[in-house]
Amino acid sequence: MKLSEVLIERGFIYQHTGGSIAEITDKEKRVVYLGIDPTADSIHVGNLAVYMMLRHFVADGHKVILLVGGGTGLIGDPKATEERPLMDEKEVTRRVERIQPQVARLVGAEVEVVNNADWLLKINLIDFLREVGKHFTVNALMKKEIMSERLEHEIPLSYTEFAYPLLQAYDFLHLNETRNVDVQVGGSDQWTNITAGVELIHKKVGKTVHALTTPLVVDKTTGKKFGKSEGNAVWLDPEKTSPFTFYQFWLNVDDANVHDYLLRYTLMSVADIEKLIQDHEVEPSDRKAQRALAWEVTNLIHGKAQADASARISEVLFGGVELASLTELEQNMLKDSAPKASAKAGDPIIDVLVTSHLAQSKREAREFVESGAITLSGTKITDPQYAISDSDFKNGLALLRRGKRNVSVLTNNA
Repeated sequence: MKLSEVLIERGFIYQHTGGSIAEITDKEKRVVYLGIDPTADSIHVGNLAVYMMLRHFVADGHKVILLVGGGTGLIGDPKATEERPLMDEKEVTRRVERIQPQVARLVGAEVEVVNNADWLLKINLIDFLREVGKHFTVNALMKKEIMSERLEHEIPLSYTEFAYPLLQAYDFLHLNETRNVDVQVGGSDQWTNITAGVELIHKKVGKTVHALTTPLVVDKTTGKKFGKSEGNAVWLDPEKTSPFTFYQFWLNVDDANVHDYLLRYTLMSVADIEKLIQDHEVEPSDRKAQRALAWEVTNLIHGKAQADASARISEVLFGGVELASLTELEQNMLKDSAPKASAKAGDPIIDVLVTSHLAQSKREAREFVESGAITLSGTKITDPQYAISDSDFKNGLALLRRGKRNVSVLTNNA
C-alpha cells in the first residue's frame, strides 16, 4: 500500500500543498521535518498523533528530521487569546534536553534531532530583515488567522509575536539549504506558520517545497482537544503521568473515539483494527477495543513490562483477578498509582469507606454496606459493624470496592 493511502486510511491528513497527497508522499523519497517548541518539558498525547504519522514516513523510507525550538522557544508561537510568557534561556535548554530523548524514541533511531538555537541565535538582525523580512508583507501577515483574531478582539499583539512566522519560515529555508528538507509537517493549527516557509523558499530560491498537517485530536464526546491548554494533558514523561495512569487514560476512552485512536495511535494493521472493532461492537461492555488500545500505546511509550503490569493491575482493580496474584513490580505500581488509603486491623468498615473517599459520610457508607455494594478483598461486606482484620490483607494490601468501578487500595499501617 502506498504511503498516501496509509495516511489517508488512518486519518492523518488535514491540509497539504500541491495537487494531491500522493504528489508529496509517493513520487520520491523526501526529507521531512517536524518542528516543536519546548512549551513544556514533555510531550503529551495531543502531540503524539503527528509523531505517529512520522513513523509511517520512516517506515516508507523517507528521512525525518526533528527540530526542537531552542531558539523559537525563547519567543513563543502566538496564541489566539493571549501573549505567551517569555522563558529564560536556561529553562528552554532544560526543556529541550528533556524532550529530545522522547521524540527520538517515538519516531525511531534513524531520526536526526536538531536545535534551531544553533542558527537562530547567530543571526544578524539587519541581515535577517534584508534577506527574510523583505519577502513578507505586513498585509499578508495581518491576514493570518491567529493575527487577525487577536486584532479583531483587540488583544495586544507584540512585534515579537508578529515576527514568529518569519523565524519558522527561516527554519524551513535553513533546513532546505543545509539538509535538503522539502516537506514540513505539523498539527493543523500550524498551517499558516508552515506555509510561510513554503512561500519564503519559493520567493527566495525558486524551489517548490511542501506542507502537510494532521488534524488536531478531539474527543468526540466533549468537543475538546487533547492538550495541556484544556487542563486534561496526559504526558509521556512517567514522572508526570505514571504508566498505569497513562494506561487507564486509554482504557477509559469512549466508544465513539476508540476506532479513530486505534488507527492513529497504534501500529496495529487496519485489518486487525477493523476485526477488533467488529468484536467490540458485539460485546461493548467487555471493552476489548479499549484494552487493546491501552496496551498498544503503553507498550509503545513505556515498554512491554509496564504495559503488561498496567494491564494486570487493571484486571485486579476492575476485572476480578485476585490481588495476591500480582508480582512485586505490579504491587509497587499499584501502590504508587491507584487510589489508596491506609487502614489497620480493628478499623470500622464505615470509617474506612469515608477515609478512602468511597463514601462521603458515615450515613452513606452504612447505606452502601447494607445494600450489598461493598466488597473487601473479594468478600461482600453486609454488616455495618464489620471491622478490618489482618486476614483482609495480602502482602500488606487489601482491595476495597464499591460497585464495579469504584475502588481503593488499602495499605496496612499497623
